[in-house]
Amino acid sequence: MKNLKYYLAAISAFSLWGFFSLVLRPLQAYSSLDILFYRVFSCALIMSVISILFKRKKIRDNVSLFRSLPARSRRAIIWLNVGGSVFLTVNWFSFIYVMNHVSVRATSVAYLVCPILTTLLAFFLLHDRLSRPQWISVALSCIGCLLLSYTSLSVMFYSTFIGLSYACYLISQNKNARFDKFLVLNFHILLSAIILMPFYPAFAGEIPSDFKFYFYVEIIAVMYTIVPLFLNLYALNGISSSKVGMLLNINPIIAFVLSGVVYHEPLGTLQIFAYALIFLAVIVFNAKEIFVSIKGAKSSHNY
Repeated sequence: MKNLKYYLAAISAFSLWGFFSLVLRPLQAYSSLDILFYRVFSCALIMSVISILFKRKKIRDNVSLFRSLPARSRRAIIWLNVGGSVFLTVNWFSFIYVMNHVSVRATSVAYLVCPILTTLLAFFLLHDRLSRPQWISVALSCIGCLLLSYTSLSVMFYSTFIGLSYACYLISQNKNARFDKFLVLNFHILLSAIILMPFYPAFAGEIPSDFKFYFYVEIIAVMYTIVPLFLNLYALNGISSSKVGMLLNINPIIAFVLSGVVYHEPLGTLQIFAYALIFLAVIVFNAKEIFVSIKGAKSSHNY
């Protein structure tokens, strides 16, 4: 399976995000904006230092590539990256707010809605082709999400908002494949920090003095922001937005299990059935690639 490394990158990214609540919930006492400010500022600083120290040649190569493009292409790339930064910033704030002030399950539903939105946006905007089984998987996902929304419309509203912001990010970055992924992500986070900076004096609370806050924020910055986002952008080099979007379902399925097992949020039969339906949709959507991978592994073993 020639695209295996891209699938593994996407699966690794979304598996990491599935465990995000383990490091975010301990910061429940802090405001969502404070967590967002320090998360983004930390990421911007860490990535910029790495880029300056280790990626100076890549920076020069990417600047040269950008300058060599026609004016129309340069404008398109600028808008893609500015839009990506805005979508990320909106997604991060809404996710943190809902995770700590609504429920863990609401965020897991968000990333169940997101693959559907990503797949539909990719179909209409990027003209991704979908097979009949893939359309069936989209329908199964829709049914699962409708079953989940039956218990709470407000949760569905929050979830759709979070999911749409990340779906827009994925779609915008699918056309942004020619530049170094680390530098692209560095630009997105730097711009996000610049967007947030004017709001910091007015909306930030007192500077936290507890070591625990900085400990968890740095884990979030590296392991739950830089690493998975880089893997996510890397995966888009080799597989379509719609496939990356459907693999995103791994995240909420893990979060759903944690919400019941770790946080003891009540689990109804309807919810369990809906999540099982969505998990089935992921299998159906990627059935062709899974079959090819298994067939290839058997052939290698027989050889």
